[in-house]
Amino acid sequence: MSDCIFCKIANGEIPVEFVYRDDDVFVIRDINPQGPTHFLVIPTQHIASSAEVTDPSVWSKVVGRAVEVARQMALDKDGYRMVVNTGDQGGQTVPHLHLHLLSGRHFGWPPG
Repeated sequence: MSDCIFCKIANGEIPVEFVYRDDDVFVIRDINPQGPTHFLVIPTQHIASSAEVTDPSVWSKVVGRAVEVARQMALDKDGYRMVVNTGDQGGQTVPHLHLHLLSGRHFGWPPG
């Protein structure tokens, strides 16, 4: 999608420092972190939201990579939170599926 910021990042139109990248998924640091550690795990294929995922392998790749990054960064030692916001009421602000991987502080429940 031509006006999607995550598609532009995936296509190399916007330079970023990748934490991880392969043909299916990439990981970047959030530019507005909500914790000491805040990564975004993003499929390279444009999927507007989790409500539009039809291929279960998308979830496997996104969640699997989030868990792997958490291990590599030793976030699993003290714990971490994974969040997927869907739609306006779910807090989604970028219309491209992405998973938030947060750590480094206590995250209360219920969320804001």
